[in-house]
Amino acid sequence: IAQKKNNAFQLHINKATSPITIDGAMAEESWHNAETAGDFFMVLPMDTSHATVPTDVRMTYDDNHIYILVTCWLTRSGTYMVESLRRDFAFGRNDNFIFFIDPFDDRTNGFTFGANAAGAQWDGMLYDGGRADLSWDNKWVSAVKNYDDKWIFEAAIPFKSIRYKKGITNWGINFSRLDIRVAEKSAWAPVPRQFPTASLAYTGNLVWDAAPPDPGANI
Repeated sequence: IAQKKNNAFQLHINKATSPITIDGAMAEESWHNAETAGDFFMVLPMDTSHATVPTDVRMTYDDNHIYILVTCWLTRSGTYMVESLRRDFAFGRNDNFIFFIDPFDDRTNGFTFGANAAGAQWDGMLYDGGRADLSWDNKWVSAVKNYDDKWIFEAAIPFKSIRYKKGITNWGINFSRLDIRVAEKSAWAPVPRQFPTASLAYTGNLVWDAAPPDPGANI
């Protein structure tokens, strides 16, 4: 396959150095040791500059789970915009953070997980290069905690709830943030405004320090 457009965007994921509690707080040593993906690019309304609302993403893993902790900083005080507490909420009507993984690194199929600012979960399967089938629901744990200057999304996704190729240490990944109050959609690896942020052609790379544990059968 030709080299992908955002190949230079890399987030290194290393094995956790301490146990992780999913509570929306960045308390654990593992999070302080994790590399940060930040400095997002604006997708909407314009795709020509960096985002005005900062977002920081950290990832780690252990033998059973992939962990993610996201700090969604706020530039305006006041309440967040949330229209629904149901799973797989309407993307455009909720302040949210969603990420997209391409564990085969083939830009065709993958998975999406995320939450809105009130903690409602979002998950689905990606197909056709970035279309989401939200009828796919799986078991994973997350927490959202609201602070004065930010909201934090923290999640644990069991390896056995997703499929991936044995031995592959480079997954496609991208992170997307929607802040309705400042009318801004942003992504870590830049995505042209005419494409959805789920588009796997524009993912960056999640680089593992070692091959993830053998996927085994998802039963």
